[in-house]
Amino acid sequence: MKKTIFYHDTDCGGVVYYGNYLKFFEEARTLYMQEKGFSIPDLMKKGLFFVVARQEVEYKYPLQYADVIDVSTKILEVSDIKIVFENVITNQNGRLCTKGKTTLVCVNKDGMPTPMGVDVKAAMK
Repeated sequence: MKKTIFYHDTDCGGVVYYGNYLKFFEEARTLYMQEKGFSIPDLMKKGLFFVVARQEVEYKYPLQYADVIDVSTKILEVSDIKIVFENVITNQNGRLCTKGKTTLVCVNKDGMPTPMGVDVKAAMK
């Protein structure tokens, strides 16, 4: 996913605010799932919700206003109720800026862990 860093993504020093990296990861995960044929709203209509159970972030090099970044996404692990994603952010010069690992757990409308279904699981492998 290509993205331009806008002023609203940064702090007063023009550097991306650390919490905004999680938004970039979320956007890339959503697009990744769409590319696999799943829309979050459709999964929600089926009673399947994905919640973040764990988040790890390594900040390697700062992103700044007007940088053009690439957020790559891949899956590290899939089980009946869990998907572990890895995101890597590089800047326009190809420099590694940030790495993240996000664990999503599939839950039902009551917030209880539930199997995501064989179709979703198979598509994510």
